[in-house]
Amino acid sequence: MAQKSSYTEENIRSLDWKEHIRMRPGMYIGKLGDGSSQDDGIYVLVKEVIDNSIDEFVMGAGKTIEISIQGTKVIVRDYGRGIPLGKVVDVVSKMNTGGKYDSRAFKKSVGLNGVGTKAVNALSAYFRVESTRDGKSASAEFEYGNLIDEEFLDETSRRKGTKVSFVPDEKIFKKYKYRNEYIIRMLKNYVYLNPGLTIIFNGEKFYSENGLRDLLDDFTNDSDKLYPIIHLNGDDIEVAITHSRTQYSEEYHSFVNGQNTTQGGTHLAAFREALVKTIRDFFGKNYDASDIRKSIIAAVSIKVMEPVFESQTKTKLGSTEMGGGLPTVRTYVNDFLKRELDNYLHKNPEVAEKIQKKILWAEKERRELSGIRKLARERAKKASLHNKKLRDCRIHFGDQKNERRLETTLFITEGDSASGSITKSRDVNTQAVFSLRGKPLNSYGMSKKIVYENEEFNLLQAALNIEESIEDLRYNNIVIATDADVDGMHIRLLLITFFLQFFPELIKEGHLYILQTPLFRVRNKKETIYCYSDQEKREAIDKLGSKPEITRFKGLGEISPDEFKYFIGDDIRLDPIMLDQDMSIEDLLSFYMGKNTPDRQDFIINNLKVELDLLVEAHENE
Repeated sequence: MAQKSSYTEENIRSLDWKEHIRMRPGMYIGKLGDGSSQDDGIYVLVKEVIDNSIDEFVMGAGKTIEISIQGTKVIVRDYGRGIPLGKVVDVVSKMNTGGKYDSRAFKKSVGLNGVGTKAVNALSAYFRVESTRDGKSASAEFEYGNLIDEEFLDETSRRKGTKVSFVPDEKIFKKYKYRNEYIIRMLKNYVYLNPGLTIIFNGEKFYSENGLRDLLDDFTNDSDKLYPIIHLNGDDIEVAITHSRTQYSEEYHSFVNGQNTTQGGTHLAAFREALVKTIRDFFGKNYDASDIRKSIIAAVSIKVMEPVFESQTKTKLGSTEMGGGLPTVRTYVNDFLKRELDNYLHKNPEVAEKIQKKILWAEKERRELSGIRKLARERAKKASLHNKKLRDCRIHFGDQKNERRLETTLFITEGDSASGSITKSRDVNTQAVFSLRGKPLNSYGMSKKIVYENEEFNLLQAALNIEESIEDLRYNNIVIATDADVDGMHIRLLLITFFLQFFPELIKEGHLYILQTPLFRVRNKKETIYCYSDQEKREAIDKLGSKPEITRFKGLGEISPDEFKYFIGDDIRLDPIMLDQDMSIEDLLSFYMGKNTPDRQDFIINNLKVELDLLVEAHENE
């Protein structure tokens, strides 16, 4: 019989602004994380502060933003109008307070309406804001959202603008670390979307003159572009389009009011639909939509009055209206593309011809693969019902309303013992396990046909739900979990090759990781320390003293489920797989997976770390 509990006036309590944010941080900044993923909360904190500076630039005030990140401390300085001096404390510590409710001042604002900097303040161990206007300044300092100091200066020589400094709270963001690669990607997006803006990060300057055309240029190697980038500009909309020579699936970069909507939304759906309709009308052919969009790489940015997003972190647009007397988002995007893209294709027949040849090639391949695809889908469906290759989680990435969807993870592992340990110790709500059977095939240079004919690749593709597009990716984090020996390194390399060959956007958009597990366990009767390197092992031995017990983990299967839960829980260590934008994917694969060459040998000798030496050794011994 259930025990009764009292429910009186004493059970009712009201949280102040900072308590609510600190108790439910996921409602405001998405997942927390340690900085290994580009959508971790520490980057959202940085973004929320920068967004306010971007709004100043959009309003014509301040063309330069200076950002410094040293260790855990972040400093953002703009040269805009500055916060009204009498409201400096209020705008960073009172909910529903800000200038962005006044649509006359911020018609198409980037930042959150009265929430962003409050969340940063509440989730920081230290927070300081300083505003300078008309030769005067005001500043306020906080700890954990509590005001500890306030200062006013009636006379100052400082330039006008706002400076915010903060240190995220380590009690909330455990063992976090800022990765410059993610910060730089964020800052590049800002300058692409705001031509003429200069951002200086730790002394490095970022600037764009050509907007989204520069974005596609940076993300796509010249040798991989089927034709020069189509760049179209209009009121409240900008589009850049090209097709890849080698990539199979669709790749999109979408933005609303300067926000990178990584999950798309109504504007991206409208763009994909309008693109198909425009191409069909231009050629007078009812081409299949998937053939038209196959291998496309595109960026689309729109500006909407008072946009409605499907989450606080604004990763998916829910608005159907442009606002300001304009038509719906769908109609607006369709009319723009129908007019501007059609005009471009008429003026550039050589580009139109290349697009049509690409469509016809995609159509031919689709028909050749249709029978294989059908059989592959049936095999995948049967396999998911009758075997245990995929041990799924309860929450899937497609569940937009679940606040934990960004935490969903698929571990790809090899061997029954390793798979069993992870399966028994995982969080069944958010973590799934896919078990490989032996080493995957080296897919370098192979066609998409191999994905359907190879059982491992076919089932992995089905588990991820990425056959047509990664838009419906089922797991936000894809983690390769293999032993740290030569065989394990080789499996990593083969899996990375598979993703680079057929689904490079998974890597480009930061979904692929390597799981780091400890190499040693050092313990005495009172304490156990897990070590990820020889250096950590030496430090642990010195700390524990008196000849502690030392265990060397030779493989994941040697780690018991009781121990494994520590390595895939809150303290999980993930190394993101990132692409070097200076090298094309084809060149990268050819270099590492092609025939051994003197150039590669020299590169290995001069540049690669020990781990990559093991990868290449494994490949050459294949």
